[in-house]
Amino acid sequence: MSTMQPYLDPHQARKRTPDDYENLLADSLERAFSSGVHDLNALVDYLNERRVPAPGGQPWTPELYESEMRRLGQ
Repeated sequence: MSTMQPYLDPHQARKRTPDDYENLLADSLERAFSSGVHDLNALVDYLNERRVPAPGGQPWTPELYESEMRRLGQ
């Protein structure tokens, strides 16, 4: 009897290849989470301290982060 493992493609919901901005943001988020940052305010501080570009060149805020994640998730 063989048990077949389901195949999961990590990019199956992706409609296109991420652009440079999205890759930079994703890398920054991975670094933040791996360094122990887990709450929204600390995450926003992390992004601002490392000068990760936010939409419109403004500083990251919790509201801007949530809005950008919503936009990128569409």
